Amino acid sequence: MSRRSSRLQAKQQHAQPNQPDSPQEVQIIQAKKRKTAQDVKKRKEEITKKHQYEIRLKEIYAPKLQEFAYVTDGACSEVDILKMELSILKALKWELCPVTVISWLNLFLQVDAVKDVPKVLLPQYSQETFIQIAQLLDLCILAIDSLEFQYRILAAAALCHFTSIEVVKKASGLEWDDISECVDWMVPFVSVVKSVSPVKLKTFKKIPMEDRHNIQTHTNYLALLNEVNYVNTFRKGGQLSPVCNGGIMTPPKSTEKPPLKH
Repeated sequence: MSRRSSRLQAKQQHAQPNQPDSPQEVQIIQAKKRKTAQDVKKRKEEITKKHQYEIRLKEIYAPKLQEFAYVTDGACSEVDILKMELSILKALKWELCPVTVISWLNLFLQVDAVKDVPKVLLPQYSQETFIQIAQLLDLCILAIDSLEFQYRILAAAALCHFTSIEVVKKASGLEWDDISECVDWMVPFVSVVKSVSPVKLKTFKKIPMEDRHNIQTHTNYLALLNEVNYVNTFRKGGQLSPVCNGGIMTPPKSTEKPPLKH
């Protein structure tokens, strides 16, 4: 027998069988596994939040990838961010440019007003009409109930309030049954918007005159939304809606109130 074989045999003879882990050791191992799982989950959450922030920030300016990796203080590498970006894009099915409610409004107005086909990409509708309806839609989408309607339905209903159902049919191909529910839901918003001073077109430096209607101007939409909620309390209670006069809400006259139910 060689010296090496002798040493191996001696080592095997003196080797102790594996002892089962004590309850304390088992608890320590399980705690380490839980901590590792939590760390992995936290790391993924950090990467996801960081990339969501990156997507929003890109609307303002286009920073470098290493800048995002740097501000995470080692929590995310550039490779981690790129992998998470790909995962988010796959989850969104690469649909990064959804058609907004204002886009539908622009399309409907253009279809109704277009006369010169070669200039179809240039707005041929009234800019004043556009900003009035856009203000209504901006107010409507602040209400959680607006999520019950598709954007094209919201845009068509708003257009109906400012024009007619014939214009809506021509521009959108939708019928009254398609938009009637949304038109009725939008009534309090319309009454509030029409009670305040109409939005006026403004001129901006470096903005072409034909594009100035696309610049959203400041409006106190939260105050308007509070008035809409106030109007809705009367509608849901079966009472007459309060009257909007110069932005000040007043209840209906006492002679117009319905009799009390006993």
